[in-house]
Parts: sequence; C-alpha cells; structure tokens
Amino acid sequence: MAAAAKGTGEQPAAPLALRLLLACGAIGPLLFIVVFLIEGATRPNYSPWHHFVSSLSLGEQGWMQIANFLVCGALVLCFAFGLRRVLHPGKGSTWGPILLGLFGLCLIGAGLFVTDPLLGYPPGAPSTLTLHGALHMLLSLVVFTALPAACFVLARRFAGDPPWRGWAFYSIATGILVIVLFITTDLVASANPNAPAGFFQRLCIIIGWSWIALLALRLMSKKALIGR
Repeated sequence: MAAAAKGTGEQPAAPLALRLLLACGAIGPLLFIVVFLIEGATRPNYSPWHHFVSSLSLGEQGWMQIANFLVCGALVLCFAFGLRRVLHPGKGSTWGPILLGLFGLCLIGAGLFVTDPLLGYPPGAPSTLTLHGALHMLLSLVVFTALPAACFVLARRFAGDPPWRGWAFYSIATGILVIVLFITTDLVASANPNAPAGFFQRLCIIIGWSWIALLALRLMSKKALIGR
C-alpha cells in the first residue's frame, strides 16, 4: 500500500492527530475573520471603515474579540506543530513553523493585553497610552512581521517542488501585500482619523490569515506532498 502511494506520488493518509493539528490552521484564521466581520458590522458606534479590529476588544461586548484572539492564536500554534511534522526535514522545516508559532503566541498576547481606545472608539473614551495598550501594539507588530516572514521562508520550500511552485508565488505575493497593507494602515490612521484605516487593516488580515487557512487545507489533502 505504501509502495503504491509512493509510486503514484500521493501522500498516504496522515495520522488522525496530525490531521487535527493541520485542521486547526484552517479553522482558527477563518473563524477569526468571520467573527470580526460580524462584530464590526453589528457593533453600535463602531465603523469597520476606519476603526481597527483590535478596538472590538473594548466595551461590553469586547470579550468576544478577546476570545477571538485567544482561540485563533491557540489554533495557529497547534497548526505550527503539525506543520513542523509535515515539513521535517528540509528547507523551512524549522523557521516556517517557528514563525507561525510566534504569530499564534503573539495573537494570544494581543488578546490578553487589550488595546487602548483609538480613533474615537469607544465614543468619549480618552486615547491615553497605557502599559497594556503599548504591549498590545508591540505584539501586533510582531504578528504582522512574523506572518510575511513565514510566507517568504516557506516560499523557498515550495519553489523546490514543481506541484507547489504556484504556492511559492502566492506566498511571496501574500507576504508583500501584508507588509504594504500594514504600513498603509498605519500611515492612513496617522494622517486622518476619519480615513479608511479599518478597511486597509481588514484587507491585510483577510489576505494574510486566508493564506494560513488555505495552506492548512492543502496540506490536509493526500496529494499535497511537498518535496524535501
């Protein structure tokens, strides 16, 4: 059976534990996106056009976005362990999972250390920098740095395997877009509090988080064998 699978270039069915770890990488990011889109569209006095996703952690309903950070971070961290098992040995088998694990850990930290009020949300709250707010910003910076770094590291691995070469280009494009949109979000928010900073950040998150989810889904496929 194993010899037949090898001869056809297909990957034998992964153990259940590994498939569950990989599934975490699909569930966590997609759930995160769905939750913040629904919350942003239904939260009173909140504008997805110019308020940050992190601002949903504030107010009476803030626990929902805090839980969203924690759950997504924990699931991506589990995915990083599964990714390590899939990639080992070979290019990217160390730093790819480490960077995605760091991404997950910092998402958990961003949930624990809630952001300060920004850009007029919640209404009437003073925009005063606090220690937990500063830690939230630092952790967010690591999140949006680790993700494109993981894209670039894994792109080298994908480029070495013909069936995955399209993923090499997709990963590079994703990494570049995440960096550009993250910088654009910061510049737009600094220039004008009524500018579409929330829109650009949402684009950044959807593009980056979707890359993780799609990678996890492909790795769960029997035919998703990556050359070493």
